[in-house]
Amino acid sequence: MTTKKLGYGQVVRWGLVGVAFVLAGASIARGLRAGPSNVPRPSDVVRAERVVPPQGPGGDPRVDVPEGDLLAGNGVVETYGQETRLAAVVPGVVGAILVKEGERIDAGKVVIELSSEAEKAALATAESLVAQAQADLAKVQAGSRAEEIEAADREAASSKARADLSQRTLERLEPLGKSGAATAEEVERARHLARSDLEASRAAMARAELARRGARAEDVTLARARVTAAMAQRDEARVRLERLSVKTPLAGEVLQLKYRVGEYYQPAGVDPLAVIGETGRLRVRMDLDERDVARVAVGAAAFVTADGFPGRRFAGKVAEVGHRMGRKNVRSDDPIERIDTKILEVVIDLDDAKDLVPGLRVLAYATARKGG
Repeated sequence: MTTKKLGYGQVVRWGLVGVAFVLAGASIARGLRAGPSNVPRPSDVVRAERVVPPQGPGGDPRVDVPEGDLLAGNGVVETYGQETRLAAVVPGVVGAILVKEGERIDAGKVVIELSSEAEKAALATAESLVAQAQADLAKVQAGSRAEEIEAADREAASSKARADLSQRTLERLEPLGKSGAATAEEVERARHLARSDLEASRAAMARAELARRGARAEDVTLARARVTAAMAQRDEARVRLERLSVKTPLAGEVLQLKYRVGEYYQPAGVDPLAVIGETGRLRVRMDLDERDVARVAVGAAAFVTADGFPGRRFAGKVAEVGHRMGRKNVRSDDPIERIDTKILEVVIDLDDAKDLVPGLRVLAYATARKGG
């Protein structure tokens, strides 16, 4: 019987297997000594039995729960009317910001102006073209002045005199040409000159007649059309310039300015140029759990609390109750919060919202309807 000799690699592998078995046995032994896993350690029991005292003047928010038959839910403070997110219809560089955050402004106030040097130059050019077209129209409608008519008559008389002279010269040369006293070339030259002077005389007389009669209806119509076209170009240039001035459509407070002078604005971006809202009255939009929808009613007494104002209650009443279930609007950042719960939006008008600001997260409470 022969014995097979193991190689170095096989020895290493069998050694690793042996080490693994030893470690597994040690782990099993520790588990048996520790006992069942569901038995708490004495130190954990002591820690769980201790009482945590309230923290701060408002107490621990986990135990400071208002008493009474109340409906509760997370909410967010918002302006009484909808906030307006101002935007421009064209992109551009912010040239001037004419308001400050917290400032109250009237409807129609220019909030931000985009750079508009090129548009201002285009408008000035268009306005000058309108002035020129209007002057041409006035000239056509007024007709020729007395001096212009007199000049046209004198030109016509002068042209007729030249034509008569040329005609008499031709009449004198024609018999001489037949007798041989004048060459045929001289006679032909005199004939062409007489014809040319005659046409020039007729044209001068026509201009004089036109000057006396005034402008034609077609000329007036053409001049008016040029005025209309110039005014349309001016209006277009004015609209292009006005689009660079962003105005607020309503009175309110400037809640936020999103851009600075020199920054480039793009209408397709996420941020608006500014946010305007009416902060004279505030309200809270509350997320009411779907289990409590039958217990809420318009007019019920309500109040809200905020972590930033411990011990204070901001009173109000239920002003609106939603008509359709939806997703949560406010998250508490609690890791155990259920995010798949359907909610009903409830709007609470606050009687006194001093110190509260739009966007602040609060806890909202409303008195439950009896019998609900």
